[in-house]
Amino acid sequence: MQTLIKNYLPGIVLSLGIAIVSLILANITWLQSHAIGTLTIAIILGIFLGNTLYPSIAAHCAKGVLFSKQRLLQLGIIFYGFRLTFADITHVGAHGALIDALVLTSTFALAWVVGRKVFKLDTNTVILIGAGSSICGAAAVMATEPVLKGRAEQASVAVSTVLVFGTMSMLLYPALFQWNLSWHFFPTSAEAFGIFTGSTVHEVAQVVAAAKPLGDIATNTAVIAKMVRVMMLAPFLILLSLCVARTQQSQIHVEATTKAPITIPWFAVIFVAVAGLNSLAIVPSNLVVAAVNIDTLFLAMAMASLGLCTHFSAIKQAGFKPMVLGGILFSWLIIGGALINRLVMG
Repeated sequence: MQTLIKNYLPGIVLSLGIAIVSLILANITWLQSHAIGTLTIAIILGIFLGNTLYPSIAAHCAKGVLFSKQRLLQLGIIFYGFRLTFADITHVGAHGALIDALVLTSTFALAWVVGRKVFKLDTNTVILIGAGSSICGAAAVMATEPVLKGRAEQASVAVSTVLVFGTMSMLLYPALFQWNLSWHFFPTSAEAFGIFTGSTVHEVAQVVAAAKPLGDIATNTAVIAKMVRVMMLAPFLILLSLCVARTQQSQIHVEATTKAPITIPWFAVIFVAVAGLNSLAIVPSNLVVAAVNIDTLFLAMAMASLGLCTHFSAIKQAGFKPMVLGGILFSWLIIGGALINRLVMG
């Protein structure tokens, strides 16, 4: 027991400390007004320490940091279910759910074609950037990374694309709303633009920031559309795990009678179950609030740990192609997302 504490506690405490500082800083008005949330702050602080002070203490903290990056992340995804209910789908209707599904699949498919066929990027980086852009930003990247068993710098590169282009969307979308009033590219109502925003902007916080200037109706609709998109993370992870297992089987040339093991991301299944439990409204509201706060803490610790494991030299080696890919996906989310919204909503 003492050995476990000695091996794991220092890294966990370090991740916790960064997470707590991030929670405090996230309350600063300027950061809130720019939708720079706890998770973003945590990874920035983690990267800073990871490239300055952390290497000198890494030998003592590595196991605890890895535990935070993997296990606490999975718990964070599970607790994320308390933010959602199945009723969210009914609020945006079948057309809203269809738009989310089409945006997700088309964006991820574009990421694969451009990333692998054009830029020749490694598979893990392409999948992580595609997941972050098409589903729910950094949370999707972090949830996808353990399924792929990728490297920390691959996830950090993907998260950085979410941060850069998600920030751009917060500034651009209010202008897009005004332009659409003149162009009538798709319905001009606040609800319609809310669905467009929720189905195409990366992070939940960024969705709120992008829609807030347009009023409460647009903001509420955007958040609900975004939550429906977030719920698609679970089936995405399960399908991804099946594809990973099939790829591994073909790579090792196993015999026809032998099957490669399929790693089912049970945390994604439990995530859906928790959302279902939350939909029943049987959990006291104070416990739901506590669960959401715990979820934020766990995800912040995971992001901090990711940052600690990220080295600038590795990101530099990745080159400019991942960022260009993120920019192409960002452009598709706006242009292709608007086209999908128009086709579905009529």
